[in-house]
Amino acid sequence: MSHHEEIAAAPADPQIPFHRASVGEEEVQMVSQVIRSGWLTMGPKTIEFETEFARYIGVKHAIAVSSCTAALHLGLEAVGVTPGDEVLVPTTTFTATAEVVTYLGAKPVLVDVEENTLNLDPGDIARRITARTKAIIPVHFAGQPCEVSRIRELADEHGLHVIEDAAHSLPATYHGVNVGSLSELTAFSFYATKTLTTGEGGMITTDNSDYAERMRIMRLHGIGRDAWKRYSATGSWYYEVLAAGFKYNMTDIQAALGLVQLGKCSAMRNQRCKIATLYTSAFKRIEVLQPPATLSDRESSWHLYVLRLHRDRLKVSRDDFIAALKQRGIGTSVHFIPLHLHPYYQKAFGYHRGDFPIAEKEYERCVSLPIYPGMTQEEIQRVIAVVSDVSEEYGA
Repeated sequence: MSHHEEIAAAPADPQIPFHRASVGEEEVQMVSQVIRSGWLTMGPKTIEFETEFARYIGVKHAIAVSSCTAALHLGLEAVGVTPGDEVLVPTTTFTATAEVVTYLGAKPVLVDVEENTLNLDPGDIARRITARTKAIIPVHFAGQPCEVSRIRELADEHGLHVIEDAAHSLPATYHGVNVGSLSELTAFSFYATKTLTTGEGGMITTDNSDYAERMRIMRLHGIGRDAWKRYSATGSWYYEVLAAGFKYNMTDIQAALGLVQLGKCSAMRNQRCKIATLYTSAFKRIEVLQPPATLSDRESSWHLYVLRLHRDRLKVSRDDFIAALKQRGIGTSVHFIPLHLHPYYQKAFGYHRGDFPIAEKEYERCVSLPIYPGMTQEEIQRVIAVVSDVSEEYGA
């Protein structure tokens, strides 16, 4: 098909993508400034980003890294997870949450989720704690914080560490307190689709100075403090390797993006919140749809808007429903295929379909809709109209 024919064949309304990054001229300017400065890798901008991020969350230390996966790995290493340990992880998450456990020779033990929030179920955590359990990694699914108080009670009772996977939840609050300052360690993601982006990147926050020191050393080859300063005017060529570390540092180019994004972080959250409110008020009136649960004692970052379908009231499958939305120009996604359904987790740890009934049942009826600050009123209304039409068309 020629280019001209393609244009002619396109639908009258352009596609609304599942995600569009909220970056603009200000980010371009800040990144250009860094490039002109000549300091491209980790340096003063990264340190500034860490300082500002720690202040934004209300925490003593923020350590910038190359990804949320790196942040989780450093956190587990800092608290001393070793081969033979077990770490509890929800099955409803991206593989990164569990794979980091295997980096240290430990075993990810999967846990089922709560039906209403899709966050890990404290009751199921309690059932799966053994003498080998060392830590819990709660994931704040879609941006809505987990039952942190109950999880911390269980952790304290059994002497376990809590490392929150907050890849979705910047900014979010639990009982009025910012996610990132609730537990010993919290890992954030700045991946391209996240609520604050540096393209790729992450951050780990803590109030524990020993952990912070260990993670700073381990993120850059295990070299002693401020290793990056070796190339600055004040630095020295001399360095000491204190441990077998990793290559997990952030770059100043990324940090420049992050600083601009941080300045708009709360405003962008408010935009997503408005979209979620419009979606929910429209969808709660439609019999075949179940909008996300919102709990009054916490505030979601609304990283994702996960709609659930009442499949018994539909004539088609969830996948057909998604295909119908796509055909009408609405991009969607599904979060997440539970880990116990993937070949790796079945082969390596003996998990089977049927092991986590709630996660499975809910996964089969999830659809994530577009929700990002740059959506126009027209786009929001079009998503609502198309979802409503498809629901009506396929309602049993």
